[in-house]
Amino acid sequence: MKQLLVAVVLIAVLPVAGCKRGPSAPPPLPPSAPAAPATPPPAPPPAGDLAPQLNEYDRLKSMASDEIDRMGLLKDIRFDYDSADIREADRQLLAENAEALKKFDFLRVTVEGHCDERGTVEYNLALGERRARAASDYLVSLGVGADRLKIVSYGKEVPVCQQSNEECWSRNRRDHFAVTGKAR
Repeated sequence: MKQLLVAVVLIAVLPVAGCKRGPSAPPPLPPSAPAAPATPPPAPPPAGDLAPQLNEYDRLKSMASDEIDRMGLLKDIRFDYDSADIREADRQLLAENAEALKKFDFLRVTVEGHCDERGTVEYNLALGERRARAASDYLVSLGVGADRLKIVSYGKEVPVCQQSNEECWSRNRRDHFAVTGKAR
């Protein structure tokens, strides 16, 4: 019986004693070789070899008008239904446009008046002209030369949105400021 008890204890203890107890620590890394000294950076080129950096004024002056227009330098303004009155929020946008036009005094701009689809062609052409004139006059009052501004009305003929709902109509009631030329 004593032998049986010893055998049972050995059978129970041996599998537990033979189990591995978690991961062992990885062997230490061999000492690394001393890092080679970094190569010094190349010497800067002589100042005479660099192309001159253009300031923003000269950079825009060297660009084509349509490139400047695509940059979105000038922001559109919106109008209420059947109105050519400049809204208070849009006065700030016009002030920003005026500052840009005074900064880049070589730009020539066409103020395009647009309307929504409601109303006759004739009525919307007249309303678009009143809208363009109102924005142009406001820019002139802020110090932009009138000789640099041209107005045109597209009425309802050039919409940015084609749907027949108020959201779309409000997007179409706008003045767009297109950079169309540069002074010589």
